[in-house]
Amino acid sequence: MMNTEKKLLAPLITGTLELPNRVVMAPMNRRRAFNGVPGVSAPEYFGQRAGAGLIITDNTAVSPNGIGYMGTPGIYNQAQIEGWKRVTSEVHARGGRIFMQLVHAGRIGHYLNNEGQMPLIAPSVVTAEGIIRTPGEVHLPNSEPVEATTADVRRLIDEHIQGAVNAMEAGFDGVEIHGAHGFLPEQFLHPHTNRRRDAYGGSIAARSRFLLEIVEGTVAAIGRERTGIRLSPFVKLNDLPDYTEEAETQQYIVDALQRMGILYIHLSDQGPAGRGKIPEAYIRDLRRRYDGLVVLAGGYTAETAEAALQAGLADLVAFGKPYIANPDLTERFRLDIPLATGDPGTYYQGGDGGYIDYPVHSHTFGANTTADCR
Repeated sequence: MMNTEKKLLAPLITGTLELPNRVVMAPMNRRRAFNGVPGVSAPEYFGQRAGAGLIITDNTAVSPNGIGYMGTPGIYNQAQIEGWKRVTSEVHARGGRIFMQLVHAGRIGHYLNNEGQMPLIAPSVVTAEGIIRTPGEVHLPNSEPVEATTADVRRLIDEHIQGAVNAMEAGFDGVEIHGAHGFLPEQFLHPHTNRRRDAYGGSIAARSRFLLEIVEGTVAAIGRERTGIRLSPFVKLNDLPDYTEEAETQQYIVDALQRMGILYIHLSDQGPAGRGKIPEAYIRDLRRRYDGLVVLAGGYTAETAEAALQAGLADLVAFGKPYIANPDLTERFRLDIPLATGDPGTYYQGGDGGYIDYPVHSHTFGANTTADCR
């Protein structure tokens, strides 16, 4: 039986967005772009999932030296803008809403994956641990980055802002700045990866400057009501260790974001199996400091998402892997239909298989058989 009282499936209306439910399709890099241009099947992939309250795209590179992973889409040239226009047109035609996640991978990745084999760039020369896939299916250690000059830092900030402008040209409803998961903005925040002694390193205010200047510039360019951010405090990704000022740093950032009045803060951890967990006490403190929307992500089920909404911890909850194999996820939640299981071998590489060929459950159509979602 349909349950219309649950918060997860209830509408949420802001000054600029009317969301039919609180279910967010989380950003996932499915790595099927070519030269940074979304693949020909990307409009269908996102269109199939337009029943989400809000879709957030793959993390999308703002710069040719910020790609990180092979097959990552971009938003720094006209061909990419035109490719994304096909995506937004399809999502909007199906009644959906879609934000672009803007990313610069910084020290994460390999120069062979960057356009023109440009070197990685980072706040300081601190090479990331781990192995990364490169052309020819060769797996290599992350490259050593070069240290950004002061002029480089200004350019990197401007590239994020221009990415937001380009996203608006491509028809997006807004953007999410990726300040999480050990990518470039968090590399500036973290003293392990930021060993600078200029205006962008040292104190909490200086280490936060890079991220906050990106947000400030984006708000000025496209509006606070179209600007969100993803953060992952206390989550250990891409070999970032604990540090003593982390809580104070995150509070400093949240207070600044409150003053800027951005639309939402998206908190991402790795769920029950991840390294590090965002404490509930921190989330409640954030909600006292910040009166915009809060999105939570990290291994949620319909039941745990509903509990987080009922407890006042979040306004929206994001789902990643469940959306890969369940394009009709919101309807499955509404009708209590079991979720399909995805193929991990095609999560982050491949063609249409494992991308646009997952079926929609028959009951979402009111039919008697499982229907193909194409």
